[in-house]
Amino acid sequence: MTSQGVEIYVSILGSGTCVPSLRRSSCSVLMQINDNLLLFDSGAGTMRRLLEAGKTIFDISHIFYSHLHPDHTGELVSFLFANKYSRTTHRRIPITFVAAKGFAAFYKSLTAVYGDWIELDPELFSIVELDKSAVDTRRFNDFTVTSCPVEHIEGSIAYRITSAGGKAVVYSGDTDFSEDLVTLSKNADILICEAANPDDLKVKGHLTPSLAGEIATRSNVGQLVLTHFYPECDQVDIEKECRKTYAGPLVLAEDLMKIEL
Repeated sequence: MTSQGVEIYVSILGSGTCVPSLRRSSCSVLMQINDNLLLFDSGAGTMRRLLEAGKTIFDISHIFYSHLHPDHTGELVSFLFANKYSRTTHRRIPITFVAAKGFAAFYKSLTAVYGDWIELDPELFSIVELDKSAVDTRRFNDFTVTSCPVEHIEGSIAYRITSAGGKAVVYSGDTDFSEDLVTLSKNADILICEAANPDDLKVKGHLTPSLAGEIATRSNVGQLVLTHFYPECDQVDIEKECRKTYAGPLVLAEDLMKIEL
């Protein structure tokens, strides 16, 4: 359960990318709302970071995927396989996978390769597919999820998680500048936003610190958390670049960083 006065706990499990790094695991964020543990993406290193954060795979109640690139889904197969382990413990609570339309087919293709090694008990496993081309809102027991398409690859979506008490956290996933993300993030308490490359190394499909700052400013978010850093970001002053467009509370993500809301 969350502590009195805290509605959402956020833990950055992975602040990096597909590039191997001793400092940063691939993309993953954990949120806790009451007894719900929500995992956003599961790149390489996620399960180890989860243990370091004091949780296990069996505690996770929901996994949300922003898109299907390997640095965001890399440990999906390992996660499913590990959930089959039952010598000392096993999954007792249901788990829901949430992603854009097409995820069920992606999962089916994985089972075609791995078979029952990764197939979970149907009573403990479900998939919810969201609209990949429009805003979509779904209500769960203790929170509401709103998603929208973003500018990365086909099927890329961002998420806004709103607690029963009205606190809101937005997770951008991978994206270029997106008006839909500006709208989704409006007045959110926290925007966890990718800033993959420094300003002078901008690439299509990804944000830079100053572009992420522009989104945060236009959205009037309470706090901006930059993440998904390629190694080049560790060689420049990311905060200075973001401050070109954003003057509010700013955090540069590190693995295992915790934020209370």
